[in-house]
Amino acid sequence: MDPLSGLKLAPFDFNQALARAGLRLDGQPAAQPTAPGGFQAAMADALKSVSQAQNEAGALQKELQLGNPNVSVEQTMLAMTKAQIGFQATLQVRNRLAQAYSEIMNMQV
Repeated sequence: MDPLSGLKLAPFDFNQALARAGLRLDGQPAAQPTAPGGFQAAMADALKSVSQAQNEAGALQKELQLGNPNVSVEQTMLAMTKAQIGFQATLQVRNRLAQAYSEIMNMQV
């Protein structure tokens, strides 16, 4: 007995296939509603956070050099380390994005 004998195929629905692929009838991408807090917003928030950490570390360093008794060496070093780690992480993300873009552009179609 043939295992495919009970298989029934439904007619191909071209419109449904286009919708699943995210395309309009003319083959252009369908307008996708942008998700709030998408990748672009996440990157902007991350960059703002890194910038803020660097500014805070710079301000603490300046205050420490001016002899402000309310600023400790430990507090300043911690802020500088946080800013450095944030910058290195941002740099790695940028490098990975550039590498991914380069790989996509070099793909054969």
